[in-house]
Amino acid sequence: MNDRPPATAALDPIQYEIIRNRLLAVTEEMRIALQSVSGSPTVTEASDFFTGLYLPDGEFATMGFQVAHEAPPVGALIRHINANRREPRPGDMYIGNDPYVGALHQNDVQMTGPIFDGDRLVAWAGVMAHETDVGGMNFASWCPTATEVYQEGLRIPAVKLIDQGELRDDVLEMIVSASRLPAALGLDIRAFIATVNVATERLHSLFARYGSDVVAEVMRRMITTTERRTRARLAALPDGQVHVRDFLEHDGHANRLYAVDLVATKSGDRLTLDFGGSSPQAPGFINATRAGLRGGVTGALIPTLGFQLAWNEGLLRPVDIVAPDGLVCTARHPAPVGSATVETIWTVTNVVQRALNLLLACSPKHAARGQAVSSGTMATFNLGGINQFGERFGLHSLDPLAGGSGAFTSHDGIDAGGPVAVPVPAIADVESNEQVSPLLYLYRRLRPDTAGAGTRRGGHSGEMGLTLRGVTGANALVMTHGAEVPNSVGLFGGWPGATVRQRFAPGAAGSEEDLLREYLAGTEPSSWRELGPKPGEFAMRPGDLFAVSWQGGGGWGDPLSRAPEDVAVDVRRGVVSAAYAEEVYGVVLVEGAVDEERSHARRLAVRTERLGAPPVAEPDAGAPGQSLGPALRLVRTDDGDIEVRTTAGAVLSRGSTRWRSGAVSRRVDPAGHHIRLHDELAMTAHYCPLSGELLSVDVHRRGEEPLEELLLHS
Repeated sequence: MNDRPPATAALDPIQYEIIRNRLLAVTEEMRIALQSVSGSPTVTEASDFFTGLYLPDGEFATMGFQVAHEAPPVGALIRHINANRREPRPGDMYIGNDPYVGALHQNDVQMTGPIFDGDRLVAWAGVMAHETDVGGMNFASWCPTATEVYQEGLRIPAVKLIDQGELRDDVLEMIVSASRLPAALGLDIRAFIATVNVATERLHSLFARYGSDVVAEVMRRMITTTERRTRARLAALPDGQVHVRDFLEHDGHANRLYAVDLVATKSGDRLTLDFGGSSPQAPGFINATRAGLRGGVTGALIPTLGFQLAWNEGLLRPVDIVAPDGLVCTARHPAPVGSATVETIWTVTNVVQRALNLLLACSPKHAARGQAVSSGTMATFNLGGINQFGERFGLHSLDPLAGGSGAFTSHDGIDAGGPVAVPVPAIADVESNEQVSPLLYLYRRLRPDTAGAGTRRGGHSGEMGLTLRGVTGANALVMTHGAEVPNSVGLFGGWPGATVRQRFAPGAAGSEEDLLREYLAGTEPSSWRELGPKPGEFAMRPGDLFAVSWQGGGGWGDPLSRAPEDVAVDVRRGVVSAAYAEEVYGVVLVEGAVDEERSHARRLAVRTERLGAPPVAEPDAGAPGQSLGPALRLVRTDDGDIEVRTTAGAVLSRGSTRWRSGAVSRRVDPAGHHIRLHDELAMTAHYCPLSGELLSVDVHRRGEEPLEELLLHS
């Protein structure tokens, strides 16, 4: 393999833009090729796949907009090939899915192919998609009781599947034979081959027109340009530390609580992310490998910090990730990692997203970009067995991507807007899932009152109710975190979104037709059973009903400061109930209209209850100082010290931005917000001692004080 050529000194800027956009178009063509050949609804209609172009050393120069987590793992596969001196040749393609090499979990099957100009390696094309089943002790390769990665399905470190243009049929046969759905897996692998072929052909055309040296230089310059702009963006954020912590419950074996702990230090144009305070690795399948940690960081960094930038490796160059081995986010081999993507990796994204958004929100230049946490978990639903046509089937539902997105400074979160790590979320049509499986949807809709309440509310979550038709039964595999942890936390007094709720009503009706009639008549099953976070695998039959609702997005600011007419609009839309509007937002409606006098009295009563006495001051949005959110100001005193004050004038801290000890703090019961708490968790609200304005709602371990999240360097 030849060394990369020297940088071209005088690349014409117009030519650069033409080639740069052509490379982005190639990445989009890769997506089209993948979706055109694949037969999986996970790929053809939903969002669980990735395409991108890489430099010879594995740095990504372009990426699609589907799953941001996946850009570094394909690069890790390339680096593994390089490190093991596999000596790729034109026409080769490699397949892999080993989480201890670079994949996030075994279901995420990757393929990469080298792209040569003559005998010189210029680039790699990479593709990944979630495969419903790759073997293992449970259908769908999600194995809640696994104790080792060996039990979770076939692991492929990096195997040459295409040798100089020739398919190695024996290798393909070996791979698909491990799956309970060999035809589906085989078709997707062929879709991967088509995707890499498209990329190779298009880049060869670019080489012929502009020269491979020029194309390679454009790819490198794309990365360095993004790096330079990322450093400038970091430099515009305040220097300091942010300490955030999120939790996930139940490791598949027992309902233990695990923490993903992050200390983010921003200094100048660099960012250090230290996960050293996280829980030790779990005995069950929730762990992530170091590749998963990097993927989780990327899933937050790209959409949160990378706005209006080209998404590539340049976003990661100014970021240092620090963590010892053996944590829940850096598990040692052979720890099980089958649910890493929707457990620890997702939680890593949550904490990085929160830390970055706190810094953005405290930056005068980027304050409007501050956002509460979006869709803080994904409640996984898989179904498998023999379908109504007598064929083996398997369905990996991506409906749970329809959680609510977090609120922004200037506007509400998006209802069913999905997670930040999936920038262009999509879920399959109900009819598509019913076509490829014996599922019958009773409903898929928004669930009222699930958005994190706030001055700007989060997005409401979706929910669905499912039964079976045309079969005697099938096996469901159900699991989540966030049923007892409100992961979609709010910002600056905004409440978290609702937690996941999973329920099952066995034998709710005699048949699917009876169940549908009862549902249309508004009859609730009497046999509802709460499933909790990880019920695992269980049988479903026609007439049974499985129902799940997902997490809403976090809110922004005190709910009592929300415009009453905005609350009334939500009630008229049916996404907020009148009772919730009065209880949480302090807005009283009469025949759909705001009763201003009663609403004012209700809001005053809530603030009085918060303080234990009537408030003695009102917030002043025009209060002087650097904004630390809607209700706090950082003020420099005449003697050169700093104070954190509320907009009502209360001094909460002096000499530090750690202000919580100066607030009125109370434990709060979140049940009215559709939030369930793990036995080891508590929630604390902090109020302005003068006005009763809600400053923060914190989730923390019982017996421990909430974190003082933000320490800005004066």
